[in-house]
Amino acid sequence: MPLTTIPLKIIMIKLFLLIVSLLSFFVHADNEQRKSSTSSASYGVSNIIPEWTPDLRDEEIKLKAQKGDFIAVPIPVVDPTIGTGLVVAGAYYHSQSAGERASQPASATQVVAAYTNNDSYAYGLIQKNYWQQDTWRFVSTAAYVALKLTLIDSQYSEDGSQLDWNIEGTLIKSELLRRFDENWYLGGQIRLINNKQTFSGKVEGEAFDQANDPDTKEDSDIAKANGLGLLVQYDSRDSQTNPYKGQRFEFDALLNSTSIGSTKTYQSFNLRYRYYHQLANPLVLSLETKGCAKSGHAPLWDYCTIGLRGFSATSYLDKTSFSAQSELRWRAWHDLGLVAFAGIGYNARSIAQLGDNNSVNSYGLGLRYMLLESQRINFRVDYARSGDDNALYVSVAEAF
Repeated sequence: MPLTTIPLKIIMIKLFLLIVSLLSFFVHADNEQRKSSTSSASYGVSNIIPEWTPDLRDEEIKLKAQKGDFIAVPIPVVDPTIGTGLVVAGAYYHSQSAGERASQPASATQVVAAYTNNDSYAYGLIQKNYWQQDTWRFVSTAAYVALKLTLIDSQYSEDGSQLDWNIEGTLIKSELLRRFDENWYLGGQIRLINNKQTFSGKVEGEAFDQANDPDTKEDSDIAKANGLGLLVQYDSRDSQTNPYKGQRFEFDALLNSTSIGSTKTYQSFNLRYRYYHQLANPLVLSLETKGCAKSGHAPLWDYCTIGLRGFSATSYLDKTSFSAQSELRWRAWHDLGLVAFAGIGYNARSIAQLGDNNSVNSYGLGLRYMLLESQRINFRVDYARSGDDNALYVSVAEAF
């Protein structure tokens, strides 16, 4: 077929996928040589349970299954924590009056299931409700998650030790917020976690498997983290999926106590700020800072991570962390976009010790392909480096 008869969009899609394949090859080759760990910030769970699910009922997109107000879409995922896999998300959108459609998002009941090639998987149910012209917001999640992570990689330990970390358990979390100013919300939350963690691998030349060894099976760490907390949010962004301007602020305080069934008493504090500014029509500057602190007897699986790209999250687990990153997003040509990003992070045993350790640096480049203009949904591919580590990310959600 002559090149002139092939639609431009088809050519661009094939070119985009070719570049993705080449990036995947180079990352895979480098990782095969160095056997780097397969983990990342937030343990990759944010790729399984998205922060925001857009309403796609009236959108004309491929691979969408729809019957009435129920839709389901497949989402490919490549993440250095959980590997390569597929997320299937379905949502039922509840009916609205004309006034409700104009003043608030549609309430929705969502189901999510995911599986990846390192045998990590998850499934869950999410309920989102909006009332009184978006004055009240309610979100509740019930999920089962099983993750296979690496704490010590044999290629990087002096004695060849390998330590694998398996976490599985249930999560129930509910949030209720009320708007008290134009863009401000204040509310409370409850979180109930029942987790089991086991370790396996080879230490000092001896192999072990805690989960299947009769002598150690009963020592598996089973713990509950039940907590109540405070939420403060500010959001002036012009889009939930891909903002061009606006700000987002979140403060999350959670107090886990034995008095409400938690195995240990500890406190968790998280702070996140994002800023977006359109420098020119196709050019957006995005900034993000994140802080995390734990006090008391926090379990390892609830430790702070450094929220940057390009390395294993399990390499930087501690009771406090801070990170800052910037990303320049350029809508370069038609539906194709390019991004460049860089960030810096720290972790330590306490807030007072932040900055005492060497910084963790991250930088990289990314490609974007606009899948849905009306919702600003991009197909995202990022290649990131941090020291000797590197990682490839593929998703349909921006990094922040």
